[in-house]
Amino acid sequence: MPVTNSAAKSLARQRAATVGALLTLAGCGGGSVSDPPLNGTQVLAFAYFQRCVDPIFLKPLQITLNGVTVMNTCAASACHNNATGAGGAFRIIPTAQSIDVTNPANTPDVIRASDMYKNFLSAQGETVIGSPGQSLLLRKPLLEGIFHGGGQIFVNSQDANVKLMQYWIGNPAPQGQDEFSTATYSMFTPADPNLGTCNSN
Repeated sequence: MPVTNSAAKSLARQRAATVGALLTLAGCGGGSVSDPPLNGTQVLAFAYFQRCVDPIFLKPLQITLNGVTVMNTCAASACHNNATGAGGAFRIIPTAQSIDVTNPANTPDVIRASDMYKNFLSAQGETVIGSPGQSLLLRKPLLEGIFHGGGQIFVNSQDANVKLMQYWIGNPAPQGQDEFSTATYSMFTPADPNLGTCNSN
């Protein structure tokens, strides 16, 4: 069957579109699959997270969903449990063990390989560092203008658990220091991440 002039033009347009799409896609790849370095940004305090914030996700809390109030945990199997939860990107490993950040054997690499650090990263990913009021980690369980599949967890921002999370998000490590900075120990009274009380204001 002979190819007509219009069929040839149509085929040429299809090929040009295909080549253009392939060139566009080629521009997307080729980079590293690792995260870029955090230049000029701040991070939250790991020691405060593991001592003061992570326990909130494991404790039974009164939760109201569709007018029904029950007791549940954020890390429950149907919520934010890393293996079985249905609660979006925020994931918690309920069996994560605390790490003594003052022990020299627990280097940043050792800590970063731990389940507790995975919890830290997941929670930090739900924050706007330095801005508790803009952070999903707080806005969702408070039902502040955003849907939370788990319902309302905290009645208001005066809840003691909310205060701890607000303090964590609002007090990042000093600029240029990492999440293990000893400067963050001032978030405890006394300034000891193992024995100090969690500050909340």
